[in-house]
Amino acid sequence: MTLNRGEILAVIGSNGAGKTTFVNMVTGYLKPSSGTIHFKGRDITGMGPRDTARAGICRSFQISQIFAQLTVLENLVMADVAASENKGGLSALALTDERIERARHSLGRFGLDAFANRVVGSLPQGVKKQLDIAMAAVTDPAIILLDEPTSGVSVDEKIGMMESVILPLNNEESTVLFIEHDMDIVTRFATRTIAFYEGTILADGATAEVLANDKVRQFVMGGVHA
Repeated sequence: MTLNRGEILAVIGSNGAGKTTFVNMVTGYLKPSSGTIHFKGRDITGMGPRDTARAGICRSFQISQIFAQLTVLENLVMADVAASENKGGLSALALTDERIERARHSLGRFGLDAFANRVVGSLPQGVKKQLDIAMAAVTDPAIILLDEPTSGVSVDEKIGMMESVILPLNNEESTVLFIEHDMDIVTRFATRTIAFYEGTILADGATAEVLANDKVRQFVMGGVHA
């Protein structure tokens, strides 16, 4: 499969279809047993997560991977260090003006200003999700992969999350791929959809066409209309 510059696409599939495994391979958390992964003409197969992030491919997680004992601002600075340096931890942070400015910009960009100095472990799940996505986007990567960004978010908040947090990540230079089980979200926000089934690509194309595909409806959507 090929990801195109500047598009926003959804990956759908039942549990165990291979969606997260795909993201884990692209971002270096798993090494493929066969095949290759190329980014901007460069073979990055087997490259580790830190090197992948520095190359310009970042991700969020289904279960937010954040530092619960740190503040929101500190988490964003940590993400900046991880995506830009070979080494780094909170005890070795270079708290440069540039890094702090990028972190503060992200606070405003993702609606987190009010939580800047709050310890993350005390925050609601929806705010943790916003922070996880903000951490993935802090260095403006070329590709951002979001693993179920609306999971754990209330039904009422999902649309707002997509409109205010996720859609702004997409532009002519940045590609956004998100894994999603909510077909209403997929229909509303993804221009392209890829359906996985048992580790294979069942369909790939315009969202309306993929969701109308007979095999997708049978094996992914269980015959239920979106």
